[in-house]
Amino acid sequence: MALELRQQLKLVQKLVMTPQLRQAIKLLQLNRLELTEALRAEIEQNPALEEDIGPYDAKELAQGLSSTIEQTGPDTETDVTERVSTNEFPTDTNWSDYANNFDSNFSFAKETPPADAPSQFDFISEKPGLSSYLHWQLAHHELDSREWDVALFIIGNLNRYGFLETDIDNIITQTSSDRDEVEYVLEVIQDLDPPGIAARDVSESLYLQLERKDMAKSLAATIVRDHLDLLQTKNYKALVKATGHKRSEIVRAIDYITSELTPYPGLPYSTDNTNYIVPDVYVHKIDDEYVIRLNDDDLPKLKLSGYYQELLETQGGLQKDSKNYINEKLKSAEWFIKSIHQRQKTIYRVMESLLRFQNDFFEHGPSRLKPLILRDVAEDIDMHESTISRVTSNKYVHTPQGIYELKYFFSTAIPREGGDSIAAESIRSRIQTMIQEEDKLKPLSDNAISEKLATEFDIKIARRTVAKYREQLKILPVKHRRQSK
Repeated sequence: MALELRQQLKLVQKLVMTPQLRQAIKLLQLNRLELTEALRAEIEQNPALEEDIGPYDAKELAQGLSSTIEQTGPDTETDVTERVSTNEFPTDTNWSDYANNFDSNFSFAKETPPADAPSQFDFISEKPGLSSYLHWQLAHHELDSREWDVALFIIGNLNRYGFLETDIDNIITQTSSDRDEVEYVLEVIQDLDPPGIAARDVSESLYLQLERKDMAKSLAATIVRDHLDLLQTKNYKALVKATGHKRSEIVRAIDYITSELTPYPGLPYSTDNTNYIVPDVYVHKIDDEYVIRLNDDDLPKLKLSGYYQELLETQGGLQKDSKNYINEKLKSAEWFIKSIHQRQKTIYRVMESLLRFQNDFFEHGPSRLKPLILRDVAEDIDMHESTISRVTSNKYVHTPQGIYELKYFFSTAIPREGGDSIAAESIRSRIQTMIQEEDKLKPLSDNAISEKLATEFDIKIARRTVAKYREQLKILPVKHRRQSK
């Protein structure tokens, strides 16, 4: 059988993602801040798209501008300030009190600034971090060029907590230095502020801080250097046996460690920016009725350019390429505006559906959250599940119960005997409330929490499920939550 090329016509139907549809889908999944950036970028790229700043009166604008021009006519206003005669000054004024005497010793630094006065660092565009702070301190030390190379390498290998993430051997290899030189530079850096900097682990960091306080031979130093694992579990019995000290002395030492020392000395100098959440939707309760309001604050209102529309209608002296360009930009701008309106309308409908399904949550809080999946909302508002997923991703709602991500309202169902199913998020909320209200001297174990859920709320889940939910809530195990008298 010979191979040959042939042409065939075939009629098929398939879904094609047009550029306009791709743009609408992209806008749908943007959050509040990203949408603002997208609108600004589109205004810059498309000349047929303009920001609607509202109508204005050209006549009033002309009058307002003309009012700033100096009038030179016969009705020109004269100087309204009355001249003051020298005879009107009081005769008993001692002008020596107002002499311009300059005090060379005067300095604002001598004055104590108020407590709420801004620091000089508040006016710096970039906040100085841990590396800059250490460089500034090292500038006052007499280090030669080789020692400076070692110091810069050590500072460059400090993480955000202030710990050294490399060992002595690697520093020697990378900087071509000897061991004595590296250990000397490391000691210099560890003597800088903040105390405990450039340590290899938490134990060394706490010990360096105690050493700075002349407590290198204290009981607290012995605990952080040799028995940090017992300190983490607060095993007082084992600490008494290991150190030979009384329980009261152990408790005082641990109290000093936890109150006066910090395990992460570099964390206060972190330059990580705080990302604030801007809600996309507001839900307010007014007269026993919930009202939904989309967050349109600071969003530019868009409109089609009247100049380009008029230019396209007149078609005076326009070439074909120019006409096609303007027509294309106008259609693109019109589609962009429709996509924005469709996005806002979809978010509003999704929020309405969530309000119907999770009405008990808005009334009573997370403990009354019901099981809900994307399909339930999709069927309620007659949309596809993928659309609901895009709408609820990276978007937040401000409710009377607080600010929550829209994904928060979707939770799997946990069956209950003799009752309706309960949402997994509701169980996590109950576990968190139990631990907050527990006796700190006798905290609840995972097994005790499981039994309490079964007896009080008729929620039967295994101990390992309680442990999983507790870890998701970032709550420590019972041995780390137990406090001493």
